[in-house]
Amino acid sequence: MDSSKRLAFSEPIMSQRRKVISGFSLGVGVSLFFVTVILLNNTSLTVPKVQLFLQGSDFNSSFSWRFPFSARYFNDSVSSLHRAEVNVWSEGSEKKTLLGNLTGDQKNASLHDGHEEHEDCCSLKNVTVSGEENGRVGNSSCSGDDALGKCEKGLVKASNRSAGSLFGECDIFDGKWVRDESKPYYPLGSCPLIDRDFDCHLNGRPDNEYVKWRWQPNRCDIPSLNATDFLEKLRGQRLVFVGDSLNRNMWESMVCILRQSVRDKKRVFEISGKTEFKKKGVYAFRFEDYNCSVDFVSSPFMVQESTFKGTNGSFETLRLDLMDQTTTTYHDADIIVFNTGHWWTHEKTSRGEDYYQEGNHIYPRLKVLDAYTRALTTWARWIDNNIDANRTQVFFRGYSVTHFRGGQWNSGGQCHKETEPISDGKHLRKYPSKMRALERVVMPKMKTSVIYMNISRLTDFRKDGHPSIYRMEYKTAEEQASAELHQDCSHWCLPGVPDTWNELLYASLLKYGKGHWKS
Repeated sequence: MDSSKRLAFSEPIMSQRRKVISGFSLGVGVSLFFVTVILLNNTSLTVPKVQLFLQGSDFNSSFSWRFPFSARYFNDSVSSLHRAEVNVWSEGSEKKTLLGNLTGDQKNASLHDGHEEHEDCCSLKNVTVSGEENGRVGNSSCSGDDALGKCEKGLVKASNRSAGSLFGECDIFDGKWVRDESKPYYPLGSCPLIDRDFDCHLNGRPDNEYVKWRWQPNRCDIPSLNATDFLEKLRGQRLVFVGDSLNRNMWESMVCILRQSVRDKKRVFEISGKTEFKKKGVYAFRFEDYNCSVDFVSSPFMVQESTFKGTNGSFETLRLDLMDQTTTTYHDADIIVFNTGHWWTHEKTSRGEDYYQEGNHIYPRLKVLDAYTRALTTWARWIDNNIDANRTQVFFRGYSVTHFRGGQWNSGGQCHKETEPISDGKHLRKYPSKMRALERVVMPKMKTSVIYMNISRLTDFRKDGHPSIYRMEYKTAEEQASAELHQDCSHWCLPGVPDTWNELLYASLLKYGKGHWKS
């Protein structure tokens, strides 16, 4: 019953026969009335309901999904942390309900702030969370007077559950790297399935401190990846990584972690006998004892690379409106981990001149962020139309930060001789604008549940984890000196940082997975 209807003044007040009204009763009644009004209007005492208007977005269909341990939105104040039911509206559309950890009132969120941003990471300034001033909230770390105009005004995390509980409401992507002598999951040089480009130890990297770090969330603990448990839960199923070479990095890490737990290593094999995985294609490692496979599908843009026949001949284009033809190889998988990002930073995609295509239209010029958003919208539409949400769990792994100094990958950029992570979060970069487009423009329109693995900030710390010059074995000192001009500061050594991505994937599956993962 509505509490406003339960206000009951005494019978003498209600009776017309009574001429004298008790001052005491009237005072009590009026007090009760005002207390009720305050309770009904004080949103801080109820489950917060947050209205969010995405400028320039058109919500056409209802949707709901659960956020992975946390949710990120604009809000002006971070005062209390609750499990929230979040109602999202767009003008002229019906209400949509999300589950997440939000608090405060949402303001008019927009993707753009009037200028293009670089691939960086952001942070929150002068915010108190659980008594910590100027603390980083979630995966952010804004700085500067105009920071709040450029990045999210808060990632609400944390919890009415105890710290240390895996299933507490905790942002597992907000934390720090701590030393852990029990790492890595598989000994250096023990996994022959790693591409030579990622096997830094085999290529002569002299230090091994880069494998002795563990990701520790700020508000909870996550379990180590139990490879035997993972394989048992994956029994009879397919896990597929779809995307660019950074997802190949993650795939090889997962195969090596799982293989380490298998007694008979010969019962883990690539089904077509391939031993190199750099070329575009489909690769699948079968774990015979568990009747399951862990696959990689090379699709760096996720949408289709094409050619266009113009009056002056044919030229390459990128079809923003069509998915890559590899979709037939993974549409029925049980778990899919998508990514796309690094190929969008190359010269052709960044310049965006006579390259992006939709239908028969070639854009003379299109900003890369707009093109990326259109491509991800095509991906989201394909997910909604082709994925059986009752069977398949979909992940999107976020942008992995690079650490080139003094140039880029093709202009002398270096990360050589870095042996420790960044220790001060103030030196991290702003949150990648492309990931903001994913979170705030693309995903809110989807009907299918998608778990976003926001690994941008945790990778930004790890300037020490790249292959740098150890992409190959060098015969002479002259060869090694020459290699310093062409370093790899994008990918990651294995064992290394991608092992942590898979640890976070495991934790997310334990919390949100389908089928066997529910148990």
